[in-house]
Amino acid sequence: MSIRLFVKKNRLFLLIAAFALLILFFYWQNNNITINRIQYSNDKIPEAYQRFKILQVSDLHNKEFGPNQVKLIKLTKKIKPDIIVVTGDLIDSHRTNINISMDYIRQAVKIAPVYFVTGNHEKWSDEYAELNKQLLETGIDILDNQAMLLTRNKESIVLMGLGDPFPLTQMEEINENLGKMVKSASNQISDKFTILLSHRPELIDLYAVNKIDLVFCGHAHGGQFRLPLVGGLYAPNQGFFPKYTNGITLKKSTSMVVSRGLGNSVIPVRIFNRPELVVVTLNSKKQDK
Repeated sequence: MSIRLFVKKNRLFLLIAAFALLILFFYWQNNNITINRIQYSNDKIPEAYQRFKILQVSDLHNKEFGPNQVKLIKLTKKIKPDIIVVTGDLIDSHRTNINISMDYIRQAVKIAPVYFVTGNHEKWSDEYAELNKQLLETGIDILDNQAMLLTRNKESIVLMGLGDPFPLTQMEEINENLGKMVKSASNQISDKFTILLSHRPELIDLYAVNKIDLVFCGHAHGGQFRLPLVGGLYAPNQGFFPKYTNGITLKKSTSMVVSRGLGNSVIPVRIFNRPELVVVTLNSKKQDK
């Protein structure tokens, strides 16, 4: 039988098979979590923080990974992080479901300390006050425009958080808030290694001016659709062919890690852009010498 005759006789079957494969592909693309492991080195990292493991969770947007987030929790346990940092958009303002997000947080705090900053969807949601209340009840630290010391074996690093700066037109106020945190931290512990949690990667110039060592961001959703040799197609506040959607970027003395995130919002489908957890392991360059 010729290929043409086979196709003609089995056209409906082939269409159904192709449609089924397409559905399976989209399901896999949007539900199979990948882990991006990054080794980060800096002379300022103290010996007590050598091999310190940071898990970044970003842009969950109420996404469920199995009943009670069982798949997400299983991966979190497997990673064995020293801390978990959540860089905004736990909820989605268009279809807010606090319970889905809290299913993860309530279990995550039993695995490692959790630190959180708001994203734009928390700022947009009428239900953020309730989410904030429930987050605090779990014992996590909400670091919106705050700085704190993390101490391990009598050595410390600085952890700061920038609450989502909506609207972005207030750049002077945003810069002032970040500058105050950096100055406050510097007065207490000069030359210490600094980490900033912030939702928005498009503010990288601001992070670099303030000489933050390591920044964790989300928001870009990996560009939503990723193209070979091109990268992300579109990201909020960056537009088409955005520059900061994935991995680690160095600007001056600042390294910025951008998570592709876990969930979706207005655009419900990812293509060549699977949900992502980011794991950054700290290393002191002194240990390499």
